Amino acid sequence: MSESEFPPEDRAVDMYLGILRTRMDTDDYRQLLDVVEPVLRALDEQRLPALDFAIGEDGGQGMSQEIRDEAALVVAAAVTGRLDNEVVELDLDGTGPIRVVTDAGTAADPIRLGEIADYIRDRHRENEELRGIAEVSGMSTDF
Repeated sequence: MSESEFPPEDRAVDMYLGILRTRMDTDDYRQLLDVVEPVLRALDEQRLPALDFAIGEDGGQGMSQEIRDEAALVVAAAVTGRLDNEVVELDLDGTGPIRVVTDAGTAADPIRLGEIADYIRDRHRENEELRGIAEVSGMSTDF
């Protein structure tokens, strides 16, 4: 899927990708497209059951943090139709820092960022409890 194949309602994505194409090194831009095109295609085809999107150490395929952040911002532009998204790093006790994408207003609001950090901590704690239950029950812990 090339940029010209995106539906007209994806103007925010088109605009953002156009900016990145002129701003980024050609190889970095190609690497970015390799990551985001399948996600954009799945969004377009409404095949994603959830909107969680992560490029971890395994899925990053040696990508720089800058490319990972830009990939997250491209997907956020596709999902929200907005160009004011920002990547924010939240320091979570016990799990270390985590990067999330949010709108500019939320990124500038420490109270809201604290609420997001609390939600992520709670979700992580619940996942660990479920893993423990699954392990004791002899079930798969991959979720």
